[in-house]
Amino acid sequence: MTDPNLLRELAIDDADVNKAFEEAYGKVMDDQTLAQIVEGTLETFQPNTILTGRIVRIEGDNAVVDVGLKSEGIVPLNEWSDRSSVDVGDDVEVWLEPQQESDGGIIKLSKNRADRARAWERILTSAKEGDVVRGRVTRKIKGGLLVDIGVPVFLPASQVDIRRTGDAGEYMGREIEAKILKIDPERRNIVISRRKMLEELRETAKQTLLSEIAIGQRRKGVVKNIADFGVFVDLGGIDGLLHITDMSWDRINHPSEMVRPEQDIEIVVLNVDKEKEKIALGLKQKSEDPWSRIEEKYPVTSRIKGEVVNVVNYGIFVKLEPGVEGLVHISEMSWTRRVNHPSEMVKVNDQVEIVVLDVNKDKKEISLGMKQAEENPWTKVAEKYPPNTIVEGTVRNLTNYGAFIEIEEGIDGLLHVTDMSWTKKVSHPSELLKKGDHVRCVVLAVDEEKQRIALGLKQLSEDPWLRAIPERYLPGQIVQGKVTKITNFGVFVELEPGLEGLLHISELADEKVEDPHNIVKVGEDLEVKILRVDPAERKIGLSKKRAEWAGDQEGQGQQQDQPERRRELRGGLEGGPGAGMGRLGQLIDEAGFIRNANKGREQGQKE
Repeated sequence: MTDPNLLRELAIDDADVNKAFEEAYGKVMDDQTLAQIVEGTLETFQPNTILTGRIVRIEGDNAVVDVGLKSEGIVPLNEWSDRSSVDVGDDVEVWLEPQQESDGGIIKLSKNRADRARAWERILTSAKEGDVVRGRVTRKIKGGLLVDIGVPVFLPASQVDIRRTGDAGEYMGREIEAKILKIDPERRNIVISRRKMLEELRETAKQTLLSEIAIGQRRKGVVKNIADFGVFVDLGGIDGLLHITDMSWDRINHPSEMVRPEQDIEIVVLNVDKEKEKIALGLKQKSEDPWSRIEEKYPVTSRIKGEVVNVVNYGIFVKLEPGVEGLVHISEMSWTRRVNHPSEMVKVNDQVEIVVLDVNKDKKEISLGMKQAEENPWTKVAEKYPPNTIVEGTVRNLTNYGAFIEIEEGIDGLLHVTDMSWTKKVSHPSELLKKGDHVRCVVLAVDEEKQRIALGLKQLSEDPWLRAIPERYLPGQIVQGKVTKITNFGVFVELEPGLEGLLHISELADEKVEDPHNIVKVGEDLEVKILRVDPAERKIGLSKKRAEWAGDQEGQGQQQDQPERRRELRGGLEGGPGAGMGRLGQLIDEAGFIRNANKGREQGQKE
């Protein structure tokens, strides 16, 4: 019984098939003649009938056949599949062609057409839809293939295989089996399907497979399709997926590196979902997991060699054996060299010597080190550069907190901003240094564990606060300075390069000052009086108004030396009430101003 839905799905054009048949084989006979042959009612010796004759001789490329007519007929020898098998005296069935005047009285016979007519007779009397037939693919036509099963039948391209074939022409000349989908005696069309036969066989095989397959089994299959993520393997009735991650313990980029289409392979069943008919397969599981004894093979601190297989921003991956890779972090590549990218030191396929730093069997991770395979130069730095050693180096880099000085290849020391000057407050190292400068420094300390060297620049000379500044600047002196900074509590005055004193807001003028900007400007030269020099705190207290007082007294001829001031104070105290109180009060006020100035300066230093 023909399935109309299937035929519609195939979209078979009978007219195209008939035309292709006639172009390939010619018109066999009309419907009435075919029916008469089948029923045995056709009269003999009529054109387009089958006659039985005997080969009487061979002439050139033709066999002369006697069929009982007035004259003999001829059959081309190429109508026999094996010309050497044609012998005089052989009986043969032939097709009597209609005679034409141009034939010159020669009777034309055809063995091929007689054979096809008999074949149609056998097919129509013995075959039915649903039967399995066998034949050879003879021609590729529009929409499919022609298959010779005794008569030409049509195999649509969509019915050649379960999976759509890229080129049906690859089946040319192959013997195939297929199932008859449709027989149309009137149009002499037979449509067959190899796919339907395979699907039925596959369904039977699938049910058998699902009933017996189990996790852990080793089974054989055929590679049917290769994708980027894995391989589909025909297990005989159902396809299983062999994922790329289960193909090898080693790193592979594409499944095609290991298998090819139609290849027979043995795999291990990893998982079975009978309800969804999904099977997960593995190839690498046929061998032992190289990570199972990883801690025994690669103990921590062991020195080994490996091949660089990948270079990334944060390090390199090194292959120790198939399926085992370790990571050398960029920080573990060199003791001294500043590595911006791992490619500066190695490239893919390089052989490197490394040391195992850590092994994590559960996560399948191995930490490796390249620098550990070499002697750590920092073990000798403390011995080579003890504290107070004077070294020379080049400014390699500047940061907010200091400058890095390269004292030898790969060995840097830090010159902190606080160790650049005894007197100048350095906000940024660029105020004193620039990249590439050659400088002399003193080694202050070496931390071998943290791989750090502390350097000092100011330590090359004696601290001026120990002797030079206290001896050069005495309380009571009047000196010249320049305003460098104005704050809400006072003014900083530069007395010499790198040395500043604090002029408290209370020491700016006799009257109360709300804003120092109203009295002085940055860059202005001032004459100030030294009130206090504190070497321990590294501070100098200044007074502008007291310098002005001294100037006024000197202009009026009233400047007195220190002994005179002490006598005046003593005389005032001895003279009773009111005696010398004017000068005493002035001295008391001066002491109070000094205390206020000191307090303001201390507050300013803290801020």
